Amino acid sequence: MAILVTGATGTVGAPLLRHLSDQGVEVRALTRDPAKALFPDGVVPVAGDLLDVVSMRAALTGVRTLFLLNAVVPQELTQSMLTLNLAHEAGIQRVVYLSVFNSDLCTNVPHFAAKHTIERMIEQYDMAATILRPNCFMQNDAAFFKDALMGPGLYPFPIGDRGVSMVDVGDIAEIAAGALLQRERSDALLPREVINLVGPEALTGASVAGIWSTLLNKPVHYTGGDTTAFEQRLAHHAPSWMAMDMRLMLNRFQSDGMRGTAHDVEQMTRLLGRAPRSYAEFAAATLTHWQR
Repeated sequence: MAILVTGATGTVGAPLLRHLSDQGVEVRALTRDPAKALFPDGVVPVAGDLLDVVSMRAALTGVRTLFLLNAVVPQELTQSMLTLNLAHEAGIQRVVYLSVFNSDLCTNVPHFAAKHTIERMIEQYDMAATILRPNCFMQNDAAFFKDALMGPGLYPFPIGDRGVSMVDVGDIAEIAAGALLQRERSDALLPREVINLVGPEALTGASVAGIWSTLLNKPVHYTGGDTTAFEQRLAHHAPSWMAMDMRLMLNRFQSDGMRGTAHDVEQMTRLLGRAPRSYAEFAAATLTHWQR
């Protein structure tokens, strides 16, 4: 039997495959075009599309454990529901699902609401699942704000001042790999669990700007909490539905925060065997990469 990884080429999926590739288990990675797939040695590319029921039935054949990750797309809920229904029909009970922190609270944010619906579906099917709820990815800052930080010295992500416990993608992938291996190797079905994935501190816009100021040895200014302006800027580079989804999310960051608890950090430390990566560590490594 095998582990099937969806979202295999993405921000979390790629490092997850690296963790799984040398663990002595059969790992399959879902991809639309196996001929073009560049996966680690030992990972088997499998053709499939989450909206193509025929291809997903074939991809799930012989699978014992499923890693379900969906990109933020308009069809996210349909993709997830179809895949989980097909997994249920195939008798697959072992699931690791990548949800989102506070999925049960931010019901007005489309991609949060979609993920919470899938959590409820997992519960109603009584699947033996690990539900991972990651906080905002640190790597988003590296992907989108390099020019603003390195140029005029601006941090333009309006996360507010309530606190967001950003998490490193490497920590997410490591814990996801551990959960998949634990469920795949267990003789019996393990209890369902929910794990919040967080960094060690709650960050604000001002505190993130301060970290970059120290690293860059120049003033870096937080541009403030105007989420409407952020949506308008994002809509020049992304679909309007996504820009609005991000604004709604950031509004909840500002009104409610996304703060991990001491228990969340303790659980992360136990699962990793070390403290979760701090934003300062991530930023220092990112700056070294940029300078190269």
